[in-house]
Formats: sequence, structure tokens, C-alpha cells
Amino acid sequence: MKETVLLIEDEKLMRVTLDDALKSAGYDVVSFEAGTDALNFLKDNSVDVVVTDVRLPDIDGIDILRQISGTNDSQVIVMTAFGTIKDAVDAMKLGAFDYITKPFSLDEFILLIERALDVKRLKDENIRLKKDLGKCYCFPNIIGESDAMKKVFSLIQKVADSDSTALILGESGTGKELIATTIHYQSKRKDKPLIKINCAAMPDGLIESELFGHEKGAFTGAIKRKPGRFELANGGTIFLDEIGDIPLSTQAKILRVIQERQFERVGGTETLNVDVRIIAATNKDLDEEVKKGNFRDDLYYRLNVIPVTLPPLRERKEDIPYLVDFFLNKCKNKLSRNIRFSKDAMDILLKYDYPGNIRELENIVERCATLSASDIIQKEDLPSFVFEKSDNIKHVYLSDVAAEAEKEHIIRILKTTKGNKTRAAEVLGISRKTLWEKMNLYGIE
Repeated sequence: MKETVLLIEDEKLMRVTLDDALKSAGYDVVSFEAGTDALNFLKDNSVDVVVTDVRLPDIDGIDILRQISGTNDSQVIVMTAFGTIKDAVDAMKLGAFDYITKPFSLDEFILLIERALDVKRLKDENIRLKKDLGKCYCFPNIIGESDAMKKVFSLIQKVADSDSTALILGESGTGKELIATTIHYQSKRKDKPLIKINCAAMPDGLIESELFGHEKGAFTGAIKRKPGRFELANGGTIFLDEIGDIPLSTQAKILRVIQERQFERVGGTETLNVDVRIIAATNKDLDEEVKKGNFRDDLYYRLNVIPVTLPPLRERKEDIPYLVDFFLNKCKNKLSRNIRFSKDAMDILLKYDYPGNIRELENIVERCATLSASDIIQKEDLPSFVFEKSDNIKHVYLSDVAAEAEKEHIIRILKTTKGNKTRAAEVLGISRKTLWEKMNLYGIE
């Protein structure tokens, strides 16, 4: 399909000359003598490049550029025989691709059109890739049909629509990073950066430099200024994974960013302002970490605006067949084999408790698909530890017992207070906010 150039030039000889040159170069061309006619054409048609003279009988070329900017994705080239620095500056500020003065050679003109089209193609490709990325991180691509996951989907839809700070809670391997990425790509910040940092992987001495950046000479090895993750995430989202492992000294600086949206680079004195949404995640019980003095309570309350708790895989085993199919399809593409699990093997997989959650299930599926001699994976092909732990012993984790007891106690007190949450919180010795969080965590209506 030919790319289209719209040409606005009131001098007939010039218009015909440029029109012929563009058609000879292989482009579709639409030519206009007046700017108003061209603008009317653009209301119902799209073109790839607009070339407009500045001085026209009915409207100024700069005004045409102003009307096109922001409403049309065409690249605009402004040309004039009476070039001034002010016009050139105005044109570039309004987003013109280039500003050229007459006379110019036809070769130079065609080369400029090709460069403008290169930029247009790159922008179109970028838009397409972002749309594809958005589809990859939409809710239908998160596997889960269980009631527990449906509640999570409902919550993250509301979180994505807001700009509030979110805290994702869950054991290792439950998919906290996937949820954070999905929230970003479903939010109004989806066209801005998503910057991720694993706080647990950063040495104490480097984490502040990574988060806030540093100035040249701030410490040994700081040979040049380096922007931090908060700076890079400006306008978008920063995902602070394993926030529970961050040092206390750094927690105070993160608290300031949340409260004031300001920070200084390490070794710097300039205060930087940042517009960033914060999503944090942890596999730790931050309530307990606060009690132990390992985590600031004020930071915890600031982060815990909207808690999203991901259930462990052992609590949503009905999702295992869907997850197995998903991971098998990934393996099929890699191995070019049509692999599936036998019923006996699937029954064993359903009995296993997966302490490593979804990540462990994915590893098991990949291992079996790679090592199985047949396209049907039998129970004998499963790792021995899956057999041993799924056969007879039902694993009851202490944390699960404690959580269940807590849930039942809260329900009992709520019944006693006839649903009065303020009174229930007093009886339980916790704040009303904490009661609300726990009711949300346990799904208590």
C-alpha cells in the first residue's frame, strides 16, 4: 500500500513540480491550493505526511500545523520562501518534523519525505507494540477460574482504574509481579514507563543509589551522574518488589517520596519532583515486621492503601488444570510436540501442595515435558518429591491454621456486635482500618 503525502502550496508551478516528484518517487499525493480545503480533507481522511507552505491565501501554514498537532498523527513539514527564525522556532515547538526554506532541490525534498516517513513508521510500530503489550497483560491472560482469583480480578480492575498506592501480598511464586504489571498496563499510565526493582536483590549500600540515583563523585565509583528508578519512572509506575526487605534508613526516604513526591539524588542537593504511582509487593507479614521493629509503621500505612492478597496455589487447586494447559502450550511451541498429562499424572498433580506455588508448577510441567519419552506424560514421569508429598500426607501449615482461627474469631465478634464494625474493632483491640483490611483479606462480607 502506497503512503500518502498531502501537499498545500498556492504557487501552481511549485505545486505541480512537487506533486510530480512525489508521484515519481512512488507516493500517493493529494494537492491543495488553499489551507482550508486541506484541513477539511483531513477531517475525513488520514495521510502520512503533510507538506505545507507558510504563506497561503486563506490561512497561515503555522496555523495549519497548530490545528493538525494533537489531532492527527501525520508528520508535518513546513516550507517557505520567506524564512524567519521565529517561524522556524514556532514550527518546531508545535511539533513540525522539519522546516525548510525555498529554493531546495527535489532530491533534498524527497530525502526529507523519506526521513519523515521513517519516523512515522517507527511511531506506528511503537503504538502497535504497546497495544500488543497491553493485550498480553489483560485479565483474560491471567489464569484462574477459582472464586479466590475472581475476587482478585475484581479488585485489581478497581485498582487499575484508580491512581492509589497498592500493596500486593502473597507467598513467593504466586504471581505478584504479573499482577503489578497488569495493573500498570490497564491503568491510565500504561503509555508511560513501568520501572521494576527487586529490593531484596539490592545490597544495602547500593539500594538508595538505585532508587534515587546519584551525583558524580557521590561515592567511590560514581564516575558520572546516574538517574534513579524513581526518576526513570516519572509519569508512570514504579514496582517495589520485596519491599519488606528494604533497610530502615531507606524506608524513611521512600516515605517522603510517597508523601511529598520529592527526593534528592545521593550526593546531591537539588530537590527533584516526581509524578509516579507506587505498587509494592512482599511475601512477608508486614504487620509482624512492624511489631518487630523491622518496618516503619507510617510507611506500612502509606503503602497499604489498597491491599491485594494473592492466594497460594494449594488454596485454588481447581486452577491447576488450566495452568498446566497454559504451561504445556508454552512447551509445545518450544519442543514442537503435542504433549499432555495422563489422567493419573494429573490426579497426582492435583494432590500436591506446591510450596513454591505457580512458579514450582511451571517448573514441574517444563521438566516433565522435556524429559518424557512419550507425548503422554505418565505419573512415573513426575518428580519423586511430587509423589512423596501428594500420596498420604495432608500438609496443614501453621500460618493457615492461625489465619482460619483469626477469621472465625472476627466473624464471631461481628455477629456479637450485630455487624457494628467500630464496636467489633474495639472488642478485638485493633483499629477499624485494620478490621476492614482483615475482612477484605478473609472475604468476610
